[in-house]
Amino acid sequence: MRGFGGESRRPPARDLVDFPDYAALLEFRRRAAAKIANAPQALAEVEYVDLGEAARECDLLLEATAARPKTFVERFMTAASPGIIATTLLNAHYDSHERYVFALAREMQKEYELIHSRGLLLQLDCPDLAMERTRLFQHEPLERFLQIVEAHVEAINRATAKIPADRIRLHVCWGNYDGPHTSDVPLEAILPLVYRARVGALSLELANPRHAHEYKVFRRHPLPDAMLFLPGVIDSTTNFVEHPEVVADRILQAVDAVGDPSRVIASVDCGFGTFAGSELVAESVVWAKLRALRDGAALASARLWGRMGRGVSPPAG
Repeated sequence: MRGFGGESRRPPARDLVDFPDYAALLEFRRRAAAKIANAPQALAEVEYVDLGEAARECDLLLEATAARPKTFVERFMTAASPGIIATTLLNAHYDSHERYVFALAREMQKEYELIHSRGLLLQLDCPDLAMERTRLFQHEPLERFLQIVEAHVEAINRATAKIPADRIRLHVCWGNYDGPHTSDVPLEAILPLVYRARVGALSLELANPRHAHEYKVFRRHPLPDAMLFLPGVIDSTTNFVEHPEVVADRILQAVDAVGDPSRVIASVDCGFGTFAGSELVAESVVWAKLRALRDGAALASARLWGRMGRGVSPPAG
């Protein structure tokens, strides 16, 4: 994308300010990581001029999975949302944050449609919808942050207008790091606005100890009828391997809150490598955690479909 240069001055998350010794520890662990605190900034009109790298990434995934087509129920490709781009590569050109976000949406539409054209499910990674409450907008009143969330969701809807909703899922998180998270925005504050996204599935952190209780919010704010739910039941920031019984319990909690087991797909809180150099979990442990996810899902499925009685089959996914 054209239009970027120099360096942003992204503020640290509020919990890193409140716990400076943890901030120092995290900085040491990320000393070789990609730039996220001082990434380039928008200095001119942004323009997506070459989809070559995105096309090659899609092709690589398709080639790597083509040998075993029956192994995968579905293949997806992640892409950054307009909002997380705008809050990481900061604005030094547009006259408002909203204008910048909508300009990014116009250009990122090209990448989103490319992913869809390859037959892949599009996953929009949107940590901005929660995490930026403690970063870029930490000094703003909650009402202003909710206005930002509303604008970011509208940008998503504009950028994906030509893609069927059931071919899009949206991932929200509070930042994929094992920090205090004491200033995180509650899920209840943002969930009604997240529901406005025209997507077929919502992926959300529910395994980490700061937000594990928030499955209850879905009882007060029911999942829209056309939306699936992907609760995180595996923590992506620790080397603890969850017991399959713990995984099964978390799945059953989510199903109980949503009310329909056919609309719940067990998932991981976030990516194990959110950006280059930020890996917190050893590779062998990642695979062990994914096996625990599989085994816990099998336990939960057996209990759920057994509870529902004979003649009822679980969903294909």
